[in-house]
Amino acid sequence: MVKPSYLKMLTDSDVSDLISSDLRELRNAGKKLATHVVKLSAVGFGATFLQWIASFAAIYLLILDRTNWKTNILTSLLIPYIFFSLPDLIFGFLRGEVGKWIAAIAVVLRLFFPRRFPDWLELPGALILLIVVAPGLFASTIRGDAIGEVICLIISCYLLQEHIRASGGFRNSFTKANGISNTIGIVLLFVFPVWALLLRVL
Repeated sequence: MVKPSYLKMLTDSDVSDLISSDLRELRNAGKKLATHVVKLSAVGFGATFLQWIASFAAIYLLILDRTNWKTNILTSLLIPYIFFSLPDLIFGFLRGEVGKWIAAIAVVLRLFFPRRFPDWLELPGALILLIVVAPGLFASTIRGDAIGEVICLIISCYLLQEHIRASGGFRNSFTKANGISNTIGIVLLFVFPVWALLLRVL
């Protein structure tokens, strides 16, 4: 014999309680989703923005070195720094056909017209050649990994230490006329690798 099953009738108050609890849960889930989206987009935007700042600071220091910052600092280390910190948009553009043409013209000028090839184009030409001919291991794997960020951090530390030594001390690096702009440029080199490594740890 089959036992009769009874259904409880839902009253209007039960239905409204269920709907209001469901809406409350949806509202909380929406708030959490919006908070996470804002946090993640801010982190991604911050990393990209700091990458642009650090790359332009390295290019600024390279220009300073070729104009009026004649010190014994090994500024050729800025080339691998720029290689590892250059934003993907510019890196992809220079790694393509445009970069190949620029590299070919630079090599032809350097080989056949060495007297017409200015000294200040040596390092930018080396950067373009490095971007164009770098193997995929460097260009895609190490460049976007913690190894590339650690290399950038090591270069930044070395350049800051050499700049302080060349200026005659920590205080002189901030008080000399050309020391302030160079110190600010070198300090800006730290922002991208430190932030990127911090994001990897967190």
